Amino acid sequence: MQGIEAFRPEGFLAIRARAMPADTNPAGHIFGGWLMSQMDLAGAIHAGIRAKGTVATVAVDGFKFHAPVHVGDEVSCYTKIIRTGRTSMSINIEAWVRRSTVRTHVKVTSAVYHFVALDSEMKPRPLPEEDETTNADVD
Repeated sequence: MQGIEAFRPEGFLAIRARAMPADTNPAGHIFGGWLMSQMDLAGAIHAGIRAKGTVATVAVDGFKFHAPVHVGDEVSCYTKIIRTGRTSMSINIEAWVRRSTVRTHVKVTSAVYHFVALDSEMKPRPLPEEDETTNADVD
């Protein structure tokens, strides 16, 4: 993997999963769509904490695949809120792998996901004021 720096990721660790054979295409590579769905789940976890409730993904910007994901890799998605609006937020999500054969972290993809907070009728609602209960880094 020339040109790929291996170092520790930053942000909120929102989800971790193992890439399995069932997640591959006929060529034996992990589906990009599987990885995108893991990132969406990670972003929704972080967005739901910030929104204190239900959120929906409304857009995704700038997917860049830096390196492949292999069967057996441990995939971790790290999130960071980069913008909040009245009802929405943008979250930078990075997917990193820890290879099953070596213990280094490698960034495999990143994108910005946009989420909107929803009320009980699934209509956009204002985000609550930010406090210690809306911070994903606090358990």
